[in-house]
Amino acid sequence: MTVVWINGAFGAGKSTTARELIELIPNSTLFDPEVIGAALGHLLPPKHLADVGDVQDLPIWRRLVIDTAAAMLAELGGTLVVPMTLLRQEYRDEIFGGLAARRTAVRHVLLAPAETILRERMARREGSEAADGEIPVRQWSYDRIEPYRAALASWLTADAHPIDNGGLTPYETAARIAEAVGTGKVPACDIVQTPEPTAETLAAGVLLFDEQDRVLLVDPTYKPGWEFPGGVVEPGEAPARAGMREVAEETGIHLDEVPALLVVDWESPAPPGYGGLRLLFDGGRLDAEEADRVLLPGPELRDWRFVGETEAAALLPPVRYERLRWALRARERGRALYLEAGRPVG
Repeated sequence: MTVVWINGAFGAGKSTTARELIELIPNSTLFDPEVIGAALGHLLPPKHLADVGDVQDLPIWRRLVIDTAAAMLAELGGTLVVPMTLLRQEYRDEIFGGLAARRTAVRHVLLAPAETILRERMARREGSEAADGEIPVRQWSYDRIEPYRAALASWLTADAHPIDNGGLTPYETAARIAEAVGTGKVPACDIVQTPEPTAETLAAGVLLFDEQDRVLLVDPTYKPGWEFPGGVVEPGEAPARAGMREVAEETGIHLDEVPALLVVDWESPAPPGYGGLRLLFDGGRLDAEEADRVLLPGPELRDWRFVGETEAAALLPPVRYERLRWALRARERGRALYLEAGRPVG
């Protein structure tokens, strides 16, 4: 099962191309995530929607896009053609990673006409007879040109297979996509995502410190928010050893000694998550030379940095920050702590 995701600026021709593409790729179906946003307008309280500038900022939208795409493929099989602008890399990572967790390959195509052509298309649309609400939509499209330009400069062109469709008809554009997908010119996105748990999990994280006692945080591609190096403990694996393995895989740092336990935190189930035990270990202090050797092998992590406790509070989700806060206190006191949902017990 495959997803062909057609990305591009507003006005790039994604929807018209997608409708042509399903006629060229056998056993393919169109899925437009715009229907998810429209449905949320009826499902969520108006105030909740008013608090976000873009429906993509809603975690429920991103999850429903993943779940709906997976359900459609499970029902229909074949290829799903998805025309949707994605300009934030963390949202791309979350959605593509969620599909990868369901064993679905995503082939990412970027329609990239020149900006002058995009503006001409918007101007032609503006000159036509506008229905109610059309002018705000057009202005919204204009306002997204700068974010699109920023995405092109930072990650988008390196991630997706570009097609300059400025001088092409929708059918000609679709034919180029079909040819590129069919010949393998558009490879499956290289993104890592472990399958979503079906029960409580045991996870081990390791805190690594620099010479200023700042803690190392990493930015995973497969979930929102920063995190500690670590991951799920495999069946039959010792938790501390699992933490050491994950540190080596994620950062390239190989710990010589088994790290000391700092906290055991029971994370309560929060649907769709199942919760479980979260352990944090003290991986010790890295000297400047060791810190300079931190790597980001593979597509699993986007970035890393050493941060103080105050900066960590702004990067980590609340429950992970509380876990870190008490782990730092445990390190200072020289004894491990037991937590429930980030709070000491006993």
